[in-house]
Amino acid sequence: MIERADINSLLSQMRAIKTEVQQATRPSELQEIKPMDSGLQGISKTESNSFATLLKGAVDKVNEHQSDASRLREAYERGDPSVDLPQVMIQAQKASVSFQAMTQVRNRLVTAYEDVMKMPI
Repeated sequence: MIERADINSLLSQMRAIKTEVQQATRPSELQEIKPMDSGLQGISKTESNSFATLLKGAVDKVNEHQSDASRLREAYERGDPSVDLPQVMIQAQKASVSFQAMTQVRNRLVTAYEDVMKMPI
C-alpha cells in the first residue's frame, strides 16, 4: 500500500508541474516581447527568468530526491527501526527516475541548441 501512496503522490506532483507550465505559457499571461540589451531578440527578461526558475526548480527537486534516498539508505544501514527496505527502495527509484528524466531534458536542450547554432543566418 505504501507504493500506491508514493506513486499517487508522484503523479500528483507531476500533474501540478504540468499545470504550472501550461499556465505560464498562456498568451494572456505572457508579457510583451522586447529585445534585450545582450542582442537576443524575441525573448523577454521575464520569460527567460521564468524558464531559468523552472529549470532550477527541477534540478533542486532532483537533488532533493537524491538527498532523501541517501538519508533513508544511511538510516536503514544504521538499523533505524522506523525505516523499512521497501521505503528505501522506492525513494531510490524516485531519485533514479528523476535523474534520468533530467538527463533526457538536458540532452534535448543541448540538441536544440546545436540545431539552432547550425542554422544559417
